[in-house]
Order: sequence, then structure tokens, then C-alpha cells
Amino acid sequence: MRSSIIRRSVFARSLAALGAGLLLLAAVPVQAEDGEDAANETTEKVAILTTNMGDIVLRFFPDVAPNHVENFLTLAADGVYDGVKFHRVIPGFMIQTGDPNTKDDDRYNDGMGGAGDGVKAEFSRLPHRRGVVSMARSNSPDSATSQFFICVGNPSFLDGKYSAFGMVVEGMDVADKIVNLPRDERGTMGAKDNPLPGNPAIIEKVLIEERSLPARPVWAHS
Repeated sequence: MRSSIIRRSVFARSLAALGAGLLLLAAVPVQAEDGEDAANETTEKVAILTTNMGDIVLRFFPDVAPNHVENFLTLAADGVYDGVKFHRVIPGFMIQTGDPNTKDDDRYNDGMGGAGDGVKAEFSRLPHRRGVVSMARSNSPDSATSQFFICVGNPSFLDGKYSAFGMVVEGMDVADKIVNLPRDERGTMGAKDNPLPGNPAIIEKVLIEERSLPARPVWAHS
């Protein structure tokens, strides 16, 4: 009889310990997706790209690429981006804009222009993944001026070779619409990546304002 009582007592203590363990597990907070901590909000400058297809909202990484962020904000304030088209769209890759040449009807020089004094490369460990905003350039690492692109895929082959300086926080559905526009070749470049003139994607205005945002994802740090 005593042996049976001991076994029941040990079993009861085991159940109690298990219950306590389950309570402890339940108390552990669940990490937000991609490492975001929704409770730690910050107030930051954002850029609202008002396009004819909807708004795209960008946040910036001044700790990663301070000169590129300042360059973008200066050009936006000067109205350089008002009226430019998305002149290069490649499904699974990116959408590119920021060339003042695209404000006219001559498609042959789209992608060959720029504005501002230019900015030297600020390559980092920040990955090029869906939603990341990065600066276009020519073969020279320090040749970036005003053209930039938004990744719609995960082009990791660009990592450490192009200066990523921000990310989309709203409007990736708009970016997806833009990247799927009908397109054809432009000039003699041969790449079928230029949206047809009958349905262009245009940045009508860039507005800069401050917003409360959740903490940046873990990956979005240099």
C-alpha cells in the first residue's frame, strides 16, 4: 500500500512540474516576423512616392548609407523625381526610376541621365531582398546620381556591389503592378524592360514626412 501511495505522490509532483513548465513556455514572447519588434517604434522620415498606380512609402537607413539618404532627400526636395517614369522593369528582379530623361517622350535616352552632384559608393552587408531600395550606377562604383531601384525579387548577387539605402514599408503591391506592365525594347539596348508608352508608371510627386514606424527588421542593419 505504501509503495502505491509513493508512486501516486511522485506522479502528482511530475504533473505539477510539467504544468509549471508549460506555463513558462507560454510566457515566452513570440518574435515578430523577420525579427521586427513591433513594440519598439521610432519616428523617422519617410518618402511617399505618389504614382499614377498608387503610393509607395520608403523608409531610410541613414546609419548604413547616410550620403545616399541625404542625396535622395535633397533631390526629392528639389523636385527632381516629380514626373519621372519607371523606365526599367524586370519581373522577379526590380523596378528602376529616377532618370530626368524619362520626363519627355523620347524613350531612346531613358536610363542614360541623372541629376545632382553624385554620391560615392556606400556598400554594406545589407542584403538586396524584396522591398529593398538601392542606388543604380554605371560601371564605376562612385557613379550614382539620381536613379534608384526597388527590388521585387531577392537579387543577392547585388550584395556588396550596390548601395542599399532604404526599404519599402507600404506599397509593394504597387511595385508588383509596375513590374508586370507590358514592355518592349528601348532604343538599341535590346533589353525588353521598358514599359510601353501607352501605360507608363509615373512618379507624380515625392512627399517627405515623419511617421511612427516599427523597429527595423534584424536583417536591415549594416
